[in-house]
Amino acid sequence: MDILTLLKALILGLVEGLTEFAPVSSTGHMIIVDDMWLQSEEFLTKYVANTFKIVIQLGSILAVVVIFKDRFIQLLGLGRLSKKTSNTQQSSEKHLRLSQVIVGLIPAGVLGVLFEDYIDEHLFSIETVLIGLVVGAILMIIADIFGPKEPKIVSVDQITYKQALSVGLIQCLSLWPGFSRSGSTISGGVLLGMSHRAAADFTFIMAVPIMAGASALSLLKNWQYFSLEAMPFFITGFISAFVFALISIRFFLKLINKIKLVPFAIYRIVLVVVIWIVYF
Repeated sequence: MDILTLLKALILGLVEGLTEFAPVSSTGHMIIVDDMWLQSEEFLTKYVANTFKIVIQLGSILAVVVIFKDRFIQLLGLGRLSKKTSNTQQSSEKHLRLSQVIVGLIPAGVLGVLFEDYIDEHLFSIETVLIGLVVGAILMIIADIFGPKEPKIVSVDQITYKQALSVGLIQCLSLWPGFSRSGSTISGGVLLGMSHRAAADFTFIMAVPIMAGASALSLLKNWQYFSLEAMPFFITGFISAFVFALISIRFFLKLINKIKLVPFAIYRIVLVVVIWIVYF
C-alpha cells in the first residue's frame, strides 16, 4: 500500500476525529469529503470502504472513553467521582446514574435498529446531508436564542430521568445523516434548561454505548471484508481518528459555554452553500 493511499486514510481519520463530536455532523463531512474528493470506494471497494468508516469511528469512541474515564468508572460502580470531575456544588451523593444514560439511549437505539436498512439505502447522499446540515443549524440557532440565559442544570449530575428521556427523543433527529448527534442533543439539552457544557457532557457520555453498539453490529455484518492488505489503511485511519478526536473534544469542551452553538450553525450553512455551488 503506497504513501498516497495511507495519506487518504490519515485525512479520513482526521475528518472523523475533528467532526464526530462537534455539532457539525461527522457523517455529513465523511460523505462530502470521501464522495467528492477521496473516493475511497475506488481503491477499497464499497464494502471495505464502509467497514473502514466503522473502524475509524471506534477511534473516536476510544478518545471519549479516555477523556471521560473517571465518569465511566463511576457509572459502572467501580469508583467514586472526584469533585473536580463532577464540577457541581451539590452533595456527592447525587450523580449521573447509568440508568439515566440508558433511558437517554432507548429512543434512538430502537429507531436506529428498526430503520437501519432504510437509512443506509435512502438517506446517505450529498443531497440529504445538505438538508440535515441546514435543518440542524436552524435548531442550534433556536436553542441559543430561546435557551435560558442562566441555566439551572450546570452539570450532568443534576439531570433528571425526564430530561434524559427528552434528550434521547431529540437525539432521534440525528438518525438523518447530516443532522449531527451532538448538534441535536446539545440543542435539546439547552432548550430543556441545561448549560451548553452539561448538555455536551451528557451527549458525549451517551455517544459511547450507542456508537460502540452500532459499530459492533456493523463490524459483525462486514467482518468478511477485512483483509491483511487493507490493515495498514485501517490502522492509520483508526490512530488518526483517535488522536484528532482527543484534541477536538478537549478543545470543544473548554469553549462550548463561551461560544455556544451559533458559530457552528453558521459554519454549517456556509458549508452547504459552498458544497451546493461546487457540486451542483
